[in-house]
Amino acid sequence: MTVVLALTILCLLLPVYVYVGYPALLWILTLGKPTVTHTRKEAFPSVTLVISCYNEVEVIREKLRNSLELDYPKGLLKIIVVSDGSDDGTDELVREFSGDAVTLIRQEGRLGKTMGLNLAMAEVVSEITVFSDANAMYAPNAIAKLVRNFADQKVGYVVGAALYTDSDHGASAHNENLYWRYELAVKDMESRLYSVVGGDGAIYAIRSELWEPLQQQDINDFVNPLQVVSKGYRGVFDSEARCFEETAGDFDREVARKERIVNRSIRGLFRVRSVMNPFRTGIFSLMVISHKLLRWVLPLFLALGVVGSVILAFGGLHVFQVVSAASATILTLAFVGHCRRQEQHLTVWVSVPYYFVMVNLYALRGILRALRGQTQVTWNSARSQQEQR
Repeated sequence: MTVVLALTILCLLLPVYVYVGYPALLWILTLGKPTVTHTRKEAFPSVTLVISCYNEVEVIREKLRNSLELDYPKGLLKIIVVSDGSDDGTDELVREFSGDAVTLIRQEGRLGKTMGLNLAMAEVVSEITVFSDANAMYAPNAIAKLVRNFADQKVGYVVGAALYTDSDHGASAHNENLYWRYELAVKDMESRLYSVVGGDGAIYAIRSELWEPLQQQDINDFVNPLQVVSKGYRGVFDSEARCFEETAGDFDREVARKERIVNRSIRGLFRVRSVMNPFRTGIFSLMVISHKLLRWVLPLFLALGVVGSVILAFGGLHVFQVVSAASATILTLAFVGHCRRQEQHLTVWVSVPYYFVMVNLYALRGILRALRGQTQVTWNSARSQQEQR
């Protein structure tokens, strides 16, 4: 029983550390540090904006207009659109902008976003590359804000702030917006301490010379930053470099997106596992383990913690009777949320438990698929039922 007690306490404390303890640790370690801990200087290096898309006819014209109107010297900004075999007229719309420093690279065979980026990077000659998605609309000064951080020679990549514009359009969007604002706060503290963990496919930039061709199964905005850190550079977060996009729109699509991210990311982390070696990357090893690895395996510990609590509750330990009752309540509320998930407005006491439980269940599915050697390289767009990159 002693072993069960110890393991149960460990499993129940892990979620507390991941979601509360780790941010608290970051806050303590960054006390007294300046808001920006690296050199920033206004400069205008040559930039290539790489936009990934598959069947984005609904948004690609708006995205290109947005990109061409950015407040950045026109002769120093080139735009590459990588189309992963689009068949809905996306390519034809892109060709309409061919006289405006816009280049279309078409990839045949639906090979996925990552392979498309490998193609695009073979054509890049600029000092800086900015990666974006077709539905991410940039603030006019977004690229200028990103590139100012490269004045520090130790900065290898810069992550901007992707903000949601539909947070009041339903329970799913509201929960995802709350979660993402929590993530942005964590990114900001990580950046101040040493290096933000991972990038953001909607808005992040790298020194072009640091790019390494990726494997098809890699998720580019996670593996690529890890490769940069492994070379001795750091990644920083700039909250003033902003873009705007919509959430997935409903719970089913959002949790499926989480599954895909975890499925590809956990494989990518172990491909660049040197970043988890404290003798090589120092405190960043703790950061990537705490922010990513432990969060991904959290469902396993939660399940063991609940089972252990039930066993200990039947053994007469009253505190675990309370824990078991609380777990049962959360699962019941999550089930209610599942039954009502198509409703636009759910009360917080239903939507939050449902979101938390479903995200962890789908993360577990992503891990199990990765362990079976199944890696998803294409996915469904949040804007249509058609298959996306």
